[in-house]
Amino acid sequence: MRDRLRGAGFARAATALITAGLLLGAVPITSQTQTYRAPRTADGKPDLNGIWQALNTANWDIQDHAARPGPVAQLGAAFSVPAGRGVVEGNEIPYRPEAAARKQENAAKWLSLDPEVKCYLPGVPRATYMPYPFQIFQSRESILIAYEFAGAARTITMDGKQKSPSDTWMGWSIGHWEGDTLVVDVTSFNDQTWFDRAGNFHSDALHVVERYTPISPDALDYEVTIEDPKVFSRPWKMRMPLYRRLEKDAQVLEYMCVEFTEELLYGPLRKQPSK
Repeated sequence: MRDRLRGAGFARAATALITAGLLLGAVPITSQTQTYRAPRTADGKPDLNGIWQALNTANWDIQDHAARPGPVAQLGAAFSVPAGRGVVEGNEIPYRPEAAARKQENAAKWLSLDPEVKCYLPGVPRATYMPYPFQIFQSRESILIAYEFAGAARTITMDGKQKSPSDTWMGWSIGHWEGDTLVVDVTSFNDQTWFDRAGNFHSDALHVVERYTPISPDALDYEVTIEDPKVFSRPWKMRMPLYRRLEKDAQVLEYMCVEFTEELLYGPLRKQPSK
């Protein structure tokens, strides 16, 4: 009996030690995320300079999705859709009923309607999680983000005094700092861009608020709030990590895809079909 009690006591002690070890082991991860202090620029702000890229399947579908065949059967697995976890908070996009019907139509006619297929500018936030890198150039007065896809670029103005002259594909970006977080308020969009290849879309009333927070030397936490009263019944959020490209020769290369779409866009206008 004494041996059994001794054994039971040892088991309880071992369990307590293991549990304590697991709890202690979890502390540095949480603490590191909360207390990480990014390197500073000359004006004392977090240094976001560098080449970054999202590593997810959000450009296919920002919600949870299973793997499925691609749009061209002859390509087999070469253009099939990979499975992926969504980046939408709660995995729900609060479409208004009439907008939900349009989203389904977009998805069904993706190859003919998606602006990406035609090499149009990708818009915000889609430019961030397309499968291409982008580079941040940071100064005191403004921050430039250069995207590889279609040579897209935008300037984030930090003084907030200038106004957008017109609606555009990439919107009008005004930034400010909240501690170590770069907050970017983006307005003045046209209604021509999508959020992904699954047909998720917006109107010209789109309002985007982005938050870039350094969480390690080589990662940013990217959170974006979407508001569009013409399309959605309430604001909703996406969130994902962005990773620094660490190759010694990393650079954003030229991907001017316009020339790849000329036949698609203008081929039907030829007097004589191309051979």
